[in-house]
Amino acid sequence: MKNRIRYTDEPMGKVRPVADFLPSPEELALKEETVKVTLSLSRTSVDFFKREAKKHNTPYQKMIRRLLDEYAAHQP
Repeated sequence: MKNRIRYTDEPMGKVRPVADFLPSPEELALKEETVKVTLSLSRTSVDFFKREAKKHNTPYQKMIRRLLDEYAAHQP
């Protein structure tokens, strides 16, 4: 049996606006430019990324790409 929510006119307390931190729809729609490369990886590495990707329901290639992007972003 579902419990129904009962709304009341009780005061909500002190309310304050939250700064807009979400990206705009235009920013969400943009795709990053990608370049196709051929890369040989160890079976162990590929198996690891496939296992982790399956856990998180995402493509393993995307996980590898994000890892490389993060590494490159933190280099001088």
